Amino acid sequence: MSEQQSRRDTEQHGGHGNTGRAEQGQEQDAEAARRRRRAQFLRERAEARALRERVQPRRAKVARLRRAMRMRTFRW
Repeated sequence: MSEQQSRRDTEQHGGHGNTGRAEQGQEQDAEAARRRRRAQFLRERAEARALRERVQPRRAKVARLRRAMRMRTFRW
């Protein structure tokens, strides 16, 4: 590809040649932020589940038994 052609392509696509790198960096930042939010959500959900089990032990026991029964009857 000639230098003139690459300049034309750059001008047509709005600016400098390293915009792809900036967008890629932003995507990586967004992905990292999403992972952080997801990890925090999963931690909070596990904490809420543990709290519910402490507050309502009978319901938690029944739920645990139901889950175990489902796993026993599940076929791989």
